[in-house]
Amino acid sequence: MQYISTRGGMQPLPYCDTLLEGLATDGGLAVPETMPVVDGDTLERWRALTYPQLATEVLGLFATDIPREDLARMTAAAYEPFPEEVVPLRDIDGDLTLVGLSEGPTLAFKDMAMQFLGQVVEYALERKGSVLNILGATSGDTGSAAEHALRGKERISVFMLSPQGRMSPFQRAQMFSLDDENIHNIAIDGVFDDCQNLVKDLAGDLDFKRTQHLGAVNSINLARITAQVVYYFWAWLRATDAGGWTELSFTVPSGNFGNILSGFYAKQMGLPIRRLVLAANENNVLDEFFRTGIYRPRSAAQTLATSSPSMDISKASNLERFIFELVGRDPERVLAAWRDLDEQGHVDFTAELPRFQEEFGIVSGTSTHADRLATIRAVFEESEEVIDPHTADGVKVAREYVEPGVPMLVLETAKPEKFAETIREAIGVELDYSSDLRAMLEAPQHVTEMADDQAALRAFIEAHALR
Repeated sequence: MQYISTRGGMQPLPYCDTLLEGLATDGGLAVPETMPVVDGDTLERWRALTYPQLATEVLGLFATDIPREDLARMTAAAYEPFPEEVVPLRDIDGDLTLVGLSEGPTLAFKDMAMQFLGQVVEYALERKGSVLNILGATSGDTGSAAEHALRGKERISVFMLSPQGRMSPFQRAQMFSLDDENIHNIAIDGVFDDCQNLVKDLAGDLDFKRTQHLGAVNSINLARITAQVVYYFWAWLRATDAGGWTELSFTVPSGNFGNILSGFYAKQMGLPIRRLVLAANENNVLDEFFRTGIYRPRSAAQTLATSSPSMDISKASNLERFIFELVGRDPERVLAAWRDLDEQGHVDFTAELPRFQEEFGIVSGTSTHADRLATIRAVFEESEEVIDPHTADGVKVAREYVEPGVPMLVLETAKPEKFAETIREAIGVELDYSSDLRAMLEAPQHVTEMADDQAALRAFIEAHALR
């Protein structure tokens, strides 16, 4: 299996080389040269596997340059910090089932991919005898998941950008309380999209990228996408009966389009998915796109600070991978779309709109602060289950697309403890924290505040990067 760029300017690379590159050398995103396909017999053989075993099988279709025994060792190590079931499924009412993706060390779904990424990046660096300076941006959960997966690793340093004042107190504490020498937290005066633009600008400077050994852990890194494909297969196998070919639907709270893109890849691989339901918050650029065919990103000033902060994104990086498929894998049409965006402020795909639902099965909806409070309250009253605000966005939108006879699975994004203020507002409950979590919240915080200034960021990386 080789990987190419959505913009056509990168020579095909194997999996390990691709994940160390992060952003493709031409500024595009790495995608499989051909998508692997899984048939019904294979799915049935996978039904009895544990989660690490299933991850080995699914990731083995993408990481063909890694010996199977090495891959099995890495998946076992990646999911060792999780409970035995790793990803439990829980019914919350007669229509919806939660896919429990938040059982990892940072209580967020990002752990599912990031724990594997920590293993495979270290493996790839050891094979090359090299180092990597990770440059990432987070709107909340990516940063803590990455830092907890990569802390203390000798060949890796992490430079994680976050928007000042835009994360929950719990999210800030999870990141800023770390004092490992290889972890560098940088709070940017701006919104997530400003942080993401800085990452893309520096990664697009190939001389700087090579000199400073820059890599990525955001979902622009293909390893993140492929690792997330696994839990779609896992959830389907747990929600269906042996020997059947049951279609089901997934609802995915979406900000940067990485999680739902993994579901899109799983569907392309042959997993029987009827619908992929995208749930947006008030920053609903993606909902507008999938409803109208017009992609119109918003400026930093137009990006709202909401009570589901990990979705406060107005320019989704991973949409380029979907557009690549939408335009027939034609890099020239991808580049033309971005030229239109630069010139007009939007891209018009209205001619392709019927394919969104009919061919790709993607529909969407928006949830507001009032919606998520009402949803948290309703779920608690119905099942005594407390869900976080992002998952509540998913549940609210999922209910708009429930179909008779089609199971609807909602991907959980985080534990409610990460958003205690919103939970208190919704149901009047003070969540209990373990002694470890209380100690984290009270620990000294280590963070460098910085203007939205590319030169300042370059200087900081040059002063602290591994060589």
